[in-house]
Amino acid sequence: MGETFRGFERFIFSNGKWRRPVYRTGNGPGVIVIHEIPGLHPLVLDFARKVAEAGMTVYCPSLFGEPGKPASMGYAVAEVIATMCVRREFNVWANGRSSPIVDWLRALARKVHQDCGGRGVGAVGMCLTGGFALAMMTEPAVVAPVLSQPSLPFGKKGQAKIDCSASELSCAASRFDKENLSLLGLRFKGDVMVPDARFEMLKETFGPRFEAIELDPSVARQGTGQPPHSVLTIHLDRSDPLGPTMKARDRVIQFFKERTGA
Repeated sequence: MGETFRGFERFIFSNGKWRRPVYRTGNGPGVIVIHEIPGLHPLVLDFARKVAEAGMTVYCPSLFGEPGKPASMGYAVAEVIATMCVRREFNVWANGRSSPIVDWLRALARKVHQDCGGRGVGAVGMCLTGGFALAMMTEPAVVAPVLSQPSLPFGKKGQAKIDCSASELSCAASRFDKENLSLLGLRFKGDVMVPDARFEMLKETFGPRFEAIELDPSVARQGTGQPPHSVLTIHLDRSDPLGPTMKARDRVIQFFKERTGA
C-alpha cells in the first residue's frame, strides 16, 4: 500500500448491501475514524496513528474519494459535487434523518467490538461525516461518539439541526443517561459549515452530556489556503504541542481511552 499506509492492513467489509475498504492499525479497544471530504487523506491517517499510539485499534473506512490521495481544494469540490449529486448513501440536504451509509458503519462497529473487545467502540466523524458518530449510537457497541466540525445538513433550514433522526437522537440521549456516556463536539467559531445554531441545539438537547470544544479561528494552522474548518487534520497546528488545536486533539484521544477502557 506504500508509505502513505505504513502500519495499516487493508480488508473489505460488507454489510450485505455495501462493500467498502477499511484500513486497520494498532492494538486494544476499537475506534472508527470516519474521514472528511475529500477522502481518506494522509492527515486523517496521521490522526489515526496518534489514536493507535494511545493503545487502541483504529479502523479507517474509505467511504468516498481515493484512499491516500492528499487533500486539495479542487479535489474537495469535486467530491462534494459527486456526493451531493450521485451518491445515494449520503443525505446532504435532508433534515431529520441520517445517511443510509450509517447502517454500514453500525455493522462495522459490531465487528470492531467483537474483534477488539473493551468496554465498547469509539467513533469520530469529520465534516460531511461529522454527525455519523451520533447516529451510530443506536448500535449498543458504540460508547464514545465524537463530532468534529459536523457539517450536515446543508442549507439555511438545517442550521439548527444535525443529520440524525428524532429516534436516533432520543436513543442517544437515553443511553447517555442510562450508561453514563457523553458526546464530544469540535469546531472553529465562525465556521459557516458548522453554524452556531447547530452546536446550540446539541447543547440544549444533551445538556452537560455534550462537551463542546469551540476554538478561535486564529489558532488554526495557517497557510492552508482554506478557512479554518478541519480541527483534527488540515487545520491542526502541530508547531505548538501545547496549543489549543493540539489540546483539542489530545482531548479526543483521552475521551476514547476513558470510554473504551484502553
